[in-house]
Amino acid sequence: MSEFDISNYQLDEADGVFTYKNQNTTLGFVRFNEKAEVEYIFVNPIFRKKGIAKKLLNLVKDKTGKKPIPQDPISPLGKKLFKII
Repeated sequence: MSEFDISNYQLDEADGVFTYKNQNTTLGFVRFNEKAEVEYIFVNPIFRKKGIAKKLLNLVKDKTGKKPIPQDPISPLGKKLFKII
């Protein structure tokens, strides 16, 4: 996995959602609650395998002070993701 320079993208935060985007596209977003339960995480297929999901989950961790917890149902790919954070 290569690290992606996210500095050219805007980070928005609103009502338990972090979103990385620019004027053309959304790279990814994560929806979470105050218990750090991740309700939904998405990364645009064009930008996958660049560490964006990990960055989003780290934002959740920093905001809540807790390790993000996946909510069921979770895909096999999602299960792998939560093992690395």
